[in-house]
Amino acid sequence: MKKTYILPLATLFLLSACTTTKNIQPVNKYEGKSASQILSQMSLEEKVGQLFVIQPDQLDPAFGRKGFKYHKTFAGVLAKNQKKYQVGGIILFGGNIKDKNQLKKFNSTAQSLSNIPLLIATDEEGGRVTRLAKTKALELKNIPSMEEIGDSGDINQAFDAGIYIASYLSEYGINWDFAPVMDVNTNPENIVIGDRAFGSEPSLVSDMAGAFLDGLHENGVKGCIKHFPGHGDTKDDTHDDFVAVYKDWSQLKACELIPFTENFAKADSVMIAHVTVNNVTGDGLPASLSKELVTGKLRRELGYKGLILTDSLGMGAIKKHYSPGDAAVMAFNAGNDIILMPAEFFKAYDGVLKAVKNGRITQKRLDESVLRILKFKGFMYD
Repeated sequence: MKKTYILPLATLFLLSACTTTKNIQPVNKYEGKSASQILSQMSLEEKVGQLFVIQPDQLDPAFGRKGFKYHKTFAGVLAKNQKKYQVGGIILFGGNIKDKNQLKKFNSTAQSLSNIPLLIATDEEGGRVTRLAKTKALELKNIPSMEEIGDSGDINQAFDAGIYIASYLSEYGINWDFAPVMDVNTNPENIVIGDRAFGSEPSLVSDMAGAFLDGLHENGVKGCIKHFPGHGDTKDDTHDDFVAVYKDWSQLKACELIPFTENFAKADSVMIAHVTVNNVTGDGLPASLSKELVTGKLRRELGYKGLILTDSLGMGAIKKHYSPGDAAVMAFNAGNDIILMPAEFFKAYDGVLKAVKNGRITQKRLDESVLRILKFKGFMYD
């Protein structure tokens, strides 16, 4: 049954105000062509570039060195390397944002340098994980934590949060929000999820997160449900190193997986966590690198057909144990379509390119993900 949401008057006023602002439109050099037509015209290098969503700063070889500062203009080395590598998307952080005009120009310039419309993403969950709402110069209201919204029991608050966040993201040319969190926060010692989750009851999380997604879609922003197969029953942080989930598959299906499976029909994309689930898979790998989990469980058993991306491959659970090239190839062969923020972009790109050339990644597998990415960007299949 289709849910009905009631919009507060303040939100309706906000929507009418936002619709008068001319949103940033990407340059589309392939307008009118189908995904398969575009694919047939792409070079191998362009196809590999489409697999990556990175911080724009990662296009600078100096990224990560002592004293490095975030770029606030998409020029110089960033422009040069976007023309060369044609990455499929960028993810913005607070350090990339100065003010309203700067952010619009940053994103429009990035789009103008991309042969295929660019995915421009950010983590704008509301609460403590926001990029734009915490930038004072943008003069935005920060949404309360999802826990607070969940505690209200009012699904309209979640819908309203999604609408409001999408209204200002779209105004600045951001078309993909890495939200909402679908994790069920069942472990009180959890230091990563906590109040980012709507609650500890699967059905509540499912309804609230689904309403948030509906709100994003109202203003034309794609969402990303995360962190599959569930990060709520953990107490450590994959930003630091390996984190284990000890439940077996039947236990996950009875709790953590419920919000995901109930929202697959409307989910634009699913982000895979770096948690290890040794009672589910026999490979001992983080979920993001496990073909058994990504392809075997998510794609085949659960039947998810949309876009799949890793969590950041620059997090400790990955970069402490795998080289950038190996991690990227393993993640892609596991079944992910998008490789998010490898520890070193150039090495990861070269690793994937080499793997395609030597057959470690098949051309069929590469084309499968590129087609899915093109569809995600709005191109139609034949």
